[in-house]
Amino acid sequence: MRAHGRLTHQLRPVKITPNVSEYAEGSALVEFGRTRVLCTASYEAKAPQWLVGSGEGWITAEYGMLPRSTHQRMKRDKITSGGRTQEISRLIGRSLRAGVDLKALGEKQITIDCDVINADGGTRTAAVTGGFVALALACKKLHGLSEIKQMPLINYVSAISVGIQGSNILLDLDYDEDSAIGTDMNFVMTDKGHFVEVQGTAEDTPFTREQLNAMMDVAQQGCNELFRVQEEIVGPIFKRTQIG
Repeated sequence: MRAHGRLTHQLRPVKITPNVSEYAEGSALVEFGRTRVLCTASYEAKAPQWLVGSGEGWITAEYGMLPRSTHQRMKRDKITSGGRTQEISRLIGRSLRAGVDLKALGEKQITIDCDVINADGGTRTAAVTGGFVALALACKKLHGLSEIKQMPLINYVSAISVGIQGSNILLDLDYDEDSAIGTDMNFVMTDKGHFVEVQGTAEDTPFTREQLNAMMDVAQQGCNELFRVQEEIVGPIFKRTQIG
């Protein structure tokens, strides 16, 4: 048993609340246990300059942690300029682009802002998972307003963390587990069973190919559970591919 009675392959309680921002084209508050991230989608009726004339649009993201989202206050300048912040922002953008046909979007841009309200591990995976819901809601609104000609969604996208603790593989690490575990990985997947990104490090003992395969299986199980949570909101907009 883990903290709060969780089993090794069990997610924290996951909740996604849609339409929490009055002004954003799409928004969602995502909760993975005590980790809470506000995701908002903002629309621009033009593509970045380097895409003008290409017929394609763009999905980008910005990630940040509010000053008291962590145990000690973070200075705001560190929030906006840190290498970790930029790396996670790019991860979220890459991940969400896997869910969209950029040609169908047209020469438009949607920016997903992911602001961590409370951090207890897995903030980047929560941001990807909630960011997809905010993106889907924005696409629905923009299509309804005829700002975009067709719904550009092609995949659901979610993300989850997995780690190795002794002989056990743990799904969805909280802060205490993540800070003490020897091997941890983040997986981003589509509902078609494809991997968008795999990030992993062995801080202590190197992991084997067999352990990697097992972590991938557990990650896919976790992402499938997240797709079902997303589908409760996104299903009426875009039907999920039933893989698992």
